[in-house]
Amino acid sequence: MLGFDHLQLQQIWWIIISLVGALFILMSFVQGGQTLLVTSTRSELEKTLIVNSLGRKWELTYTLLVLFGGAFFAAFPRFYATSFSGAYWVWMLILLTFVLQAISYEFRKKPGNLLGSRTYEWFLFVNGSLGLFAIGAAVGTLFTGGNFIINENNLISWSHPAHGLEALLVPFNLAVGFLVVFLARVLGSIYLVNNLSENGDLLERLRKSSFNNLLALLPFLLFILYQWLTMTGYGYTVNQEIILVKGKYFQNLLAMPLPGLGFLLLGLVLIVLGVILTRFTKSTRGIWASGPGAVLTGLALFLILGLNKTAFYPSRFDLQSSLTIENASSSLYTLSAMTLVALAVPFILAYVSYVWRLMNAEKISVRDVEDKESQEFY
Repeated sequence: MLGFDHLQLQQIWWIIISLVGALFILMSFVQGGQTLLVTSTRSELEKTLIVNSLGRKWELTYTLLVLFGGAFFAAFPRFYATSFSGAYWVWMLILLTFVLQAISYEFRKKPGNLLGSRTYEWFLFVNGSLGLFAIGAAVGTLFTGGNFIINENNLISWSHPAHGLEALLVPFNLAVGFLVVFLARVLGSIYLVNNLSENGDLLERLRKSSFNNLLALLPFLLFILYQWLTMTGYGYTVNQEIILVKGKYFQNLLAMPLPGLGFLLLGLVLIVLGVILTRFTKSTRGIWASGPGAVLTGLALFLILGLNKTAFYPSRFDLQSSLTIENASSSLYTLSAMTLVALAVPFILAYVSYVWRLMNAEKISVRDVEDKESQEFY
């Protein structure tokens, strides 16, 4: 329909999904900022400042998560059927934490609420910590594999009674989970420094938080990079036979020098640069370095995961059940139709950028949260 063959469309949609996942990593500053309500504030006023800042953006994060899942469902339905029907306890846990997030922004300061504002603040902390940790662990399983089998009739069964929670027993998955949490706290700290007007010691605490959380994520990042260099990955032949390949992900980095290794290195440098600007200067623009850095790093992660004949969801139980962009995708017709619809995406992104600029035109100040008519999120 569009002049692309089936494999080209599969690669295009893996790149699109990778970009959506990378943008979600950027928007996780909302969840990271929510955890700072507990660890970096000293008064109700400071909490209200942070809630009003993050409250303008939390729906964008949730929308990207839903878009990521929806795009996966449409482009690679076999993955959706395998993971969401087999590892359902992990996805239920993630869903629960996002439900807690939604009701917390709605009811935190509603008159007469029975739980009190502090309970909702802890709900936001749970979403920003446990929720992101579970998402990170789920992403880790795309490298380490899940315990599923797909038989000759395309029936999917899960071989472990924990149905996804067993992922928490794999060190690599745990490392990815912690990395996502601390990176979100870094981004949350830097974003709030950019979005809040000067307010005593709060901004100084946030500046320190960005650096401290960068130090906290370094051990997990180094462990993950070491694993990528040495771990056995899952490739496949022209006959769709799944094979074990030592150092597969490192080979992918080298095989894709710009989108793989280049994006990864540049992304990490930009994240560190944003933290340095925030912690050691008076600049409030660190997010403009660390934000794109997070997107590039996430994009590199997903690209080396699914391209270059790599199984993006290996089976630990049955090697040949592993999923690739070729054996898990929709039909040529479906992908072609989806690609036509996707031509509208740049216009949607332009609109989101315009709205974002309007919302961030002025920094949030104490005066804003003290004026009851301007309060939107409590």
